[in-house]
Amino acid sequence: MTRQAIVVGGGIGGLAAAVALHRIGWRAVVLERAAEVREIGAGMSQAPNAMRALDALGVGEQARSAGVPTYSAANLRLPDGRYLQQARPGDPTPLTAFHRADLHRVLLEAVPAGWVRTGTEVTGIRQTERQVTVTWSGGEASADLLIGADGIRSTVRRLLWPEAPAPRFLGRTAWLGIANAAADGLPGSITMGSGGYFLIHPISRGRAYWAYVTAAEHPEIRYAEEKTEVARRVTTWHQPIPALIAATPDDAVIHIDICDLDPLPAYVRDRVALLGDAAHAMSPDRGQGAGQSLEDAVVLAAALTGEPTVAAALRSYDTERRPRTQATARGARADGRRTTSPALHRGLTTMIRLTPASLWRRGIAAEGNATWRWRPPHLPSSATQH
Repeated sequence: MTRQAIVVGGGIGGLAAAVALHRIGWRAVVLERAAEVREIGAGMSQAPNAMRALDALGVGEQARSAGVPTYSAANLRLPDGRYLQQARPGDPTPLTAFHRADLHRVLLEAVPAGWVRTGTEVTGIRQTERQVTVTWSGGEASADLLIGADGIRSTVRRLLWPEAPAPRFLGRTAWLGIANAAADGLPGSITMGSGGYFLIHPISRGRAYWAYVTAAEHPEIRYAEEKTEVARRVTTWHQPIPALIAATPDDAVIHIDICDLDPLPAYVRDRVALLGDAAHAMSPDRGQGAGQSLEDAVVLAAALTGEPTVAAALRSYDTERRPRTQATARGARADGRRTTSPALHRGLTTMIRLTPASLWRRGIAAEGNATWRWRPPHLPSSATQH
């Protein structure tokens, strides 16, 4: 008999979970609160570990076609334009940049028709030894497994982990945007100012994703003209930074506060597993938020095929994923403090400038980065025809 799952959340993590379940022969329904399944936000980069996860899901080729190589980790600059480190022509790059919507679409197209249900906000969860049941306004569904992939403010986590603290503000804020012009040929870069940094990734169709991350005393500080505010903060920084902001539609500049989660003692509770930001939301400073969600999906599906029961599979998933994701979140939090601290700016940039270029390149190579070396477990491919 075909096993059944319910996935709460139709973002990148939730869709990856659905694709992974389909790959191992399960059936699933994806419950999405929004009226339309789409990815909001701007851009991202995916490291080799995430791309291997996409390969394991069977969508790696499609993802690479939707992405663009980015040299942001190799092109480090100061606001006056000087390079601390610089990529050489022809250097390989381990990073692939995406508009979030492009990667989301790749995953959505791999989910079987009819699996996604929109406009469905979960209101309750109950469990027995044999099944888990989810309720929403006007309906309910039962399954062998529930996956909570509903983001940093997860309803599933709130209902089943009521003791878990709310997301924690990290003292930083960010403006994000997609420049529709002045972007052709940009290789990607990070400009490190005192108290903030400006990230540039090339993405599809000649566009560029940019983000300015800086310190903030309080969350929810907003401005009547967000584009004007971020442009004011970097007005003297080197080109193409001012040009990219100018080439971004006024209403397309996104302003967010950066938060993460305190470590949970477990990602599973009976027949429920948390995945992605619902389990381990992290700051963006290592570019691993979505990548860790993709890893989660692959590891969970592999556990479901390799263990005799759902309970054993969830224990295996928790044992494998919690140490890695929580360590990654700690590292991202520490990186964020360093890169937005005026007190640490001079020492950090001096260290980067004095690092031999050959050593720097080895450090950002796919096999030189411990997080990026992750390899996915095997997922059976024959079950995709189940």
